[in-house]
Amino acid sequence: MLTGAGLRLRAAHGRSGVTPAAAKREGDGATPSGLLQLVRVLYRADRIKPPACAVPLEPIGPHDGWCDDPADPAYNKPVRLPYPASHEELWRADHVYDVVGVLDWNLSPVIPGCGSAIFFHVATPDYAPTAGCVALALPDVLAALKAGLSAIRVPG
Repeated sequence: MLTGAGLRLRAAHGRSGVTPAAAKREGDGATPSGLLQLVRVLYRADRIKPPACAVPLEPIGPHDGWCDDPADPAYNKPVRLPYPASHEELWRADHVYDVVGVLDWNLSPVIPGCGSAIFFHVATPDYAPTAGCVALALPDVLAALKAGLSAIRVPG
């Protein structure tokens, strides 16, 4: 479940479940527990209209990625593709990154190895576990953003 902006919605979490924030590590497949602030929202302008939201909004394109290599200086930051270090592609064939809320996990300061790319995004139709993100059905993502979602609480 996801709670925030007065809503309680069905959500998918990491394939390893929810872990205490202090135990979160890169690649562990866990979602960190706690209050995670929504920093900005990225979206596929070729697939959806700009969603209403209370945080900065940016369209993504085919050359947008996110570095997940703890040894790289761009760890847990957006990158332009192609990129030489390990990264996620934000422009995906499936629809899970049609809307991506960037959560404030391990952003300031970035600590190598403590987890990267913890996003709020669209769930697969079967709510399959994520790699550590929080995912909802697209209508729920859009409703939460429209309701002014600025943070989510992941119960631990």
